[in-house]
Order: sequence, then C-alpha cells, then structure tokens
Amino acid sequence: MIKKFLVIAIILISFKSYADKNMMIGSLGKPEEVNRVIKVIMHDNYYEPNSFNIKSGETIKFEVVNAGELVHEFNIANAMMHKKHQPEMEKMVENEILLADSIDKEKMTKMAKMDKSMGHSHSNSVLLEPNERGHIVWKFENAMNIEIACNVPGHYQVGMIAKVDIK
Repeated sequence: MIKKFLVIAIILISFKSYADKNMMIGSLGKPEEVNRVIKVIMHDNYYEPNSFNIKSGETIKFEVVNAGELVHEFNIANAMMHKKHQPEMEKMVENEILLADSIDKEKMTKMAKMDKSMGHSHSNSVLLEPNERGHIVWKFENAMNIEIACNVPGHYQVGMIAKVDIK
C-alpha cells in the first residue's frame, strides 16, 4: 500500500513539474521596472519584428500598433495556451463581438458580465482594431517555450506567430 502511494505521488509530482514548466510564461510587469521598450507592428498575418531576443528576468514594454486592415492580437503564451485561447476567440466571432475589421466593445462589455472570457481582459494580451495602439509590460521571469501569436480565428493557422528566444 505504501509503495503504491509512493509511486502515485512520484508520478503526480513529476507530472506537476512538467506541467508547470510548460505554463511558465512570466508575469505582468511593473512599468517602473521596464528594462527596455520594443516597438511591434502588426501587419495582416505577421509581426514586425517576427522574433524577439529577451534575457531571462527582463521586463519589456511592448508598444504595439495594428497597421493591418484586420483586427489582430498580440498574445504572449506557449503553444498549448494559444490553442486553449482560440475557442474563446471563435466564440467572440460567433457572438459578433470580434468582426474582421472592428471590435464591438459595447457588446463585449455586456457579454463579459455573463462570460468573463468574452471581455478579453488578459494581462498577457492586447486585441487591437486597425490603426489602434496598445502596450503590454511583461516580466520574463521563469519563462520558457513562449511565442507571440494572434489567436483571431485563422491567423495563428496561417503563421501569425513570432518566435521568442529567452537566454
């Protein structure tokens, strides 16, 4: 019985360690701790720059501009998190909150009262209409396996993903 318990405990601890490593994306940074600013332009289905070199522990302010003709998202996460977020974005399209070139912010506010995910108020993400600007301050502490991506339906699938190299 004790052996069985130990085996299960070791498996659970191993799985938890593995899962935690996959979820380690950093955290919301403090503006007063910004080490540098990176300007990002979102075009239709690609980012400029399309890769980022970041030092572990660094706090970055991303100044993001949507220069495309479509709504785009700048989302800091790992591939698994992007995949989990995409159905939320699809639901926003189905509810006519997220349109090709605009966001119905009034409807978003109303829907968010019933379903928090419809509010798109994630600290690791900014969702912008064409010609809009936004920013994210992010601390890359304990971060690994990260990519920047747009989860507007179809955009991730056509490659609107930027590589993040953390050293």
